[in-house]
Amino acid sequence: MIRYVRPLLAPLVAVVLTHSPVLAQAPAAQPAAAAAPVPPTLQKIRASGVIVLAHREASVPFSYLDANQRPIGYALELCEQVVDAVRRELKLPNLRTEYLRVSAAERIPSLLSGRADLECGNTTNTAERRKQVAFTMTHFFAFGRLLVRSDSRVQRLIDLWGQAIVVNRGSTHARELAARIERTGFVARVVEAQDAAEAFALLQQGKVQAYLHDDIVLAALRANSERPEDWRLAAETTSVEPLAIMLRRDDPEFKRLVDTTIGRYMVDGQIRSLWRRWFESPIPPGNRTLGVPMSALMRDQARFPIADDSVR
Repeated sequence: MIRYVRPLLAPLVAVVLTHSPVLAQAPAAQPAAAAAPVPPTLQKIRASGVIVLAHREASVPFSYLDANQRPIGYALELCEQVVDAVRRELKLPNLRTEYLRVSAAERIPSLLSGRADLECGNTTNTAERRKQVAFTMTHFFAFGRLLVRSDSRVQRLIDLWGQAIVVNRGSTHARELAARIERTGFVARVVEAQDAAEAFALLQQGKVQAYLHDDIVLAALRANSERPEDWRLAAETTSVEPLAIMLRRDDPEFKRLVDTTIGRYMVDGQIRSLWRRWFESPIPPGNRTLGVPMSALMRDQARFPIADDSVR
């Protein structure tokens, strides 16, 4: 758990951060040995005969586990289109797909270390992340919102002054909330959860008063809960989140293949049937329908898909 406070409350920070390396005078960490560079992705896949997809555990409907603990979801199906393209490109009919479960904080390290080749989830394409990884074109436009109890009076972030808010560790919402606290002096107790399932559990248990995350994931949590009527999304939109599949940067050959595959899938109209399956039809685990039509932003993206060329 991390607590953010205004500068006027700085003396309290010393009490909270009792395990600070400075206060505890821990020995300086020794420099780690430099990791071996990861070869170009297609070369790596050709040599191993395996492509590894990083996925999330509870990011419904993008990337999550079904009742049999199998990874499924909208973003995973898009990644599987890329797997088919790699199979054809490399002429590897027996190419094997492996799945790596990652948390929000583990997404980028899994790519940088070579443990995964694509990250298939609900990751926001940001300038900060593009310093480390690359993205293909946006597959969903989400909005930052607050999930609260139906009887709560909260409509805006400011209404949570002095209360507890949960975010996913390593998410854009965690960083933006920390920045807002630093910039405005807003006071809140911020709790970081491993994933959406843990965050929602904290909200259900009354340990926090709101969950800040992508609105579509929050809507899915509400729809699949035992009592959907107990939860609502607050009115304020805190951010716009262009979600996209991540891959390693400085790998132009693989990025070209990924961009071409996803772009063609959109232009051919297949993205619309995929959308209907995951956003407008009953989905596991509860066979409930999210009822989310394709937004105007996403309709334009499907007609004229734009690849992210800021990082090659």
